[in-house]
Amino acid sequence: MKRSFWLGLLLIGCSVAQADNLPDFADLVDHEANTVVNISAVTKPHAENPHEGMSEHDPMLEFFRQFGIPVPNIPPADSGGESSMGSGFIIRPDGYILTNGHVVQGSDEVTVKLLDKREFKAKVIGIDSKTDVALLKIEANNLPVVHPGDPSKARVGEWVVAIGSPFGFESTVTKGIISAKGRSLPQETLVPFIQTDVPINPGNSGGPLFDMKGDVIGINSQIYSRTGGYMGLSFAIPIDVAFQVADQLRLHGKVSRGWLGVVIQEVSKELADSFHLPKPQGALVVSVQKGSPAERAGVKVSDIILQFAGNPVSTQADLPRIVSQIKAGTRATLVVWRKGVERQLSVQVGDMPTNSAAAGMAPHHAATAAIDSLGLALTDGTASGGEEGQVQIVAAQGMAAQIGLRPGDVILSLNNSEVHSASQFEKLLAGLKGSGRVALLVQRSDQPPEFITLPAP
Repeated sequence: MKRSFWLGLLLIGCSVAQADNLPDFADLVDHEANTVVNISAVTKPHAENPHEGMSEHDPMLEFFRQFGIPVPNIPPADSGGESSMGSGFIIRPDGYILTNGHVVQGSDEVTVKLLDKREFKAKVIGIDSKTDVALLKIEANNLPVVHPGDPSKARVGEWVVAIGSPFGFESTVTKGIISAKGRSLPQETLVPFIQTDVPINPGNSGGPLFDMKGDVIGINSQIYSRTGGYMGLSFAIPIDVAFQVADQLRLHGKVSRGWLGVVIQEVSKELADSFHLPKPQGALVVSVQKGSPAERAGVKVSDIILQFAGNPVSTQADLPRIVSQIKAGTRATLVVWRKGVERQLSVQVGDMPTNSAAAGMAPHHAATAAIDSLGLALTDGTASGGEEGQVQIVAAQGMAAQIGLRPGDVILSLNNSEVHSASQFEKLLAGLKGSGRVALLVQRSDQPPEFITLPAP
């Protein structure tokens, strides 16, 4: 009995000692909470509708409703428009705010609410879809601002804190640790994400990730989930990447990036052995775009790029990030592994085209085009073995994949406008106004063309 008593006291003492060693986040929150804002973005209903004549008794009506697809001429039960909630943080005392692009993308009205309950209508200065970073501006002065930290010095296992508005609950604080650094996510070739186990939920998007010194080291951006809610895997955009984007958006209204013009894939152990490369490293070139800086520099298919502008290329994900940060027109040296020996090539970096995530530096599975707002990755027919003047699908995801679009399909028109190149398609898509649906005329192999509709982005 006495042994159990003293053992119980010992366990209590250990628990108290351990509790004393746990970090206290209260001071951090007191100092930084007023730099975090709540963002409400509203998309107003539009009268335009590309389809007419669907009867309320049409058999397709129930199908559309089941998948949440807007039904032509039959307004949804709530036609007051759509709204989204997110978070952000103040980076300049004159009212500049960073958030995620997807929080304000396509919105007609953005409202920013400060911790002191003041509300402001915000102007969207710019959105960079390639990094999912947006810069907002409110008319205010002498605002509290975050202090940017150095993500490169952050260590896996360190405590970090998120402040945001999950599910609209403003100024909510959650904590966790850094789980990994430099993570690559599908279709996100330009961001070396910080992975954490900080609880992040809808509404946290765009909010800051703080280290224990109170410095912001990232923007909470994505979660990995099979349910739509937090499952222990959260991803943040490193703050240095976000600030580089913000500076360009503030000064120029857009972001310019370097471009090489190759399609690459990861070098596995088996591939390294087959190329007589001492260890798996670098980016394996599987295609070189015609007329690209890479072609002019003499880069060839089966080259393995090991260095670019003095920076080592450890994995294929490193190359797009390194090249994108170099100013167009700059001459750089790249080191390639070719036929068992290293070779040096000189390349003049190009300006990344706007219709490609890595503009020909995407991983092999993403071909040469980015997934656009319809969920499609497109390429010109000549680049994929097709006919000149064709626009071919090389990848489909989301609703586009659900309705049956697949690689190899040829898109002939968008909303009755003929398309003859991937860049032309992207320009037409970017110029769409209003809500509703878009109509694609699609041809598959030798079958007759067929119109297929998708929700407008």
